Amino acid sequence: MRILVVGSGGREHALCWSIAASPLTDKLYCAPGNAGIAAEAECVPVAADDLRGLVDFAVEARIDFVVVGPERPLTLGLVDRLEAAGVKAFGPSAEAAQLEGSKGFMKDLCARHGIPTAAYGRFTNAGAAKAFVAERGAPVVVKADGLAAGKGVIVAESLAEAEAAIDAMLTERRFGEAGTAIVVEEFLAGEEASFFALVDGTTALPLASAQDHKRVGDGDTGSNTGGMGAYSPAPNVDAAMADEIMARIVTPTVAAMAAEGRPFKGVLYAGLMLTGEGPKLLEYNVRFGDPECQVLCVRLMSDLLPALIAARDGVLGSLDLRWHDRTALTVVMAAKGYPGDTVKGTEIRGLEAAAALPDVTIFHAGTRRAADGRLLADGGRVLGLTALGATVAEARARAYRAVEMIDWPDGFCRRDIGRRAARTRG
Repeated sequence: MRILVVGSGGREHALCWSIAASPLTDKLYCAPGNAGIAAEAECVPVAADDLRGLVDFAVEARIDFVVVGPERPLTLGLVDRLEAAGVKAFGPSAEAAQLEGSKGFMKDLCARHGIPTAAYGRFTNAGAAKAFVAERGAPVVVKADGLAAGKGVIVAESLAEAEAAIDAMLTERRFGEAGTAIVVEEFLAGEEASFFALVDGTTALPLASAQDHKRVGDGDTGSNTGGMGAYSPAPNVDAAMADEIMARIVTPTVAAMAAEGRPFKGVLYAGLMLTGEGPKLLEYNVRFGDPECQVLCVRLMSDLLPALIAARDGVLGSLDLRWHDRTALTVVMAAKGYPGDTVKGTEIRGLEAAAALPDVTIFHAGTRRAADGRLLADGGRVLGLTALGATVAEARARAYRAVEMIDWPDGFCRRDIGRRAARTRG
């Protein structure tokens, strides 16, 4: 098969790494790709949100199957346009992608179908939102309704912080179009977890669990980011918890979307809070997480490509997946200043030696090659150093050993990815 992966981040590098290994793959392209992806696929200079350019390329290159990585082209309707042009594609339609494209839509769907989530209100007026917060009290969570690259969520510990967050979104338009409407919801206490399932419109096939680290600083301090690290499996999602998540959240969501005429196909990524009352849904993403995709891909023993095709074709019920019982852990290296302004074009050295370490794979998230061959940073999150180990502690030690071999004075990483799990689980 001739395969096209859309995107340019660490998630897409992990997908290309997995798909390139499939015996079904004859030719692999990635649009636009990055310096690391170029080792797995032929990169083509078409932006991930250039829908017309992507469809034209897929038709001209006789692509058999397209895997769409990022959320933006999904919400813009790339899968709809590819399918209309006769090109098979993995991912939800634009209507189904509203599960991520609008947090308000997701919350309303949960309310209509009894899917457990935090109490909430939807607002476009700052005064009304502040009145809601004053009535409920703090802490509360203020979320931009639209896509904000993982950064449009503010946990407000006080009324003053909540009002400032509301003003930042609705008055100052700090998150642009994503913040023209907001969701204000109750703060849920518990442990966070990420849960993934492949969905074919009616059937959901659970994948392995993962734990993300969203805050930029050690000890879960600082701003929210797209993700500074992850590990899989998540110790707090055992078999019984996975069954409960499927029964109470994922399966009812798939049924609800089908009942409302928006059948969901693709990856359903549930961000969860495990509370004293059971799992509750924080948010849905409609694509693989980043960096969770990296840890899932290195743990997956089965061929990923047939599973993606089965999801698109509606035949997941006959599929089973096998996973390594080892732990995978990813440490993200980002450019200094992330998640704010960063400087692009700084040189990165030492990757070859780090990648040669046993059970270590380096996924590129934001890199490019200079004309003279030097590897340069080209984004906020730049590298995902991923390691396998018999335990969390072993995987963690290997990943950080790789970090120490990277010579990049303009980069940084969190130093506590997986630390708590390593202490409790070894």
